[in-house]
Amino acid sequence: MYSAEVLDHFQNPRNPGEVEAPDRAAKLENPVCGDILELTLKLEGKRVAEIRFRAKGCVPAMACGSAITEMIKGKTVEEARQVRREELVDKVGGLPQASAHASHLAMDTLAKLLRGL
Repeated sequence: MYSAEVLDHFQNPRNPGEVEAPDRAAKLENPVCGDILELTLKLEGKRVAEIRFRAKGCVPAMACGSAITEMIKGKTVEEARQVRREELVDKVGGLPQASAHASHLAMDTLAKLLRGL
């Protein structure tokens, strides 16, 4: 049902946990399914030096949290703002329609994290 990439990010998450003394933090919950995603980051100037995630929820929510950190780490804030949901879905090898909410949660949390930077 899930792609090999989704399962890999779920079983071997990248950048799990919380950044110590983060410059920014954002946490959102999907009220429909209860999935929760928290992102924390540390900046060096306008570049994302470190980004970590904590997630509670379904397999795709965990996978999207992991994948979005890989996609954002090392980018400038402006480059991070340009990342699109379709790129995230491609990164995890696609999502079943019933799991699309996981990519929306990741992108919405990222937008909240970058707001005001």
